[in-house]
Amino acid sequence: MGDYQFTLKFEVRDYECDLQGIVNNAVYQHYLEHARHVFLKQNQVDFATLSKNGVDLVVVRVEIDYLHSLRSGDHFEVGLNLFRVSKLRFGFHQDVYRLPERKPIVKAKVIGAPVTKSGRPYLPEKLDALIRVSGK
Repeated sequence: MGDYQFTLKFEVRDYECDLQGIVNNAVYQHYLEHARHVFLKQNQVDFATLSKNGVDLVVVRVEIDYLHSLRSGDHFEVGLNLFRVSKLRFGFHQDVYRLPERKPIVKAKVIGAPVTKSGRPYLPEKLDALIRVSGK
């Protein structure tokens, strides 16, 4: 857990917890995805606009290490860093940590690829520029 290009704060909602009273493991994917979407949108890379223009950003791989659990009412933050995987693929290193003590909860690596509606790889210039700026 270190410096991030972007962070987003959340609070666990009751309905995100399972019968054990902890956040269901699948819910963490939603937290990670929402943070990525907000980051990209704040950097003028909008999923809806890209899709209308014939390009979809798709997740091709996710690695998640579950370190500890969150519970209803916990406050937490998702931090992310964007990086280039290859000429046409990009990735995010993402961490979830509970506030205020910054206890590590989840470490994740998410790999994405931009494709046209016909399935051909296509990296939009705005996304390519954002990846270049990230310097990672």
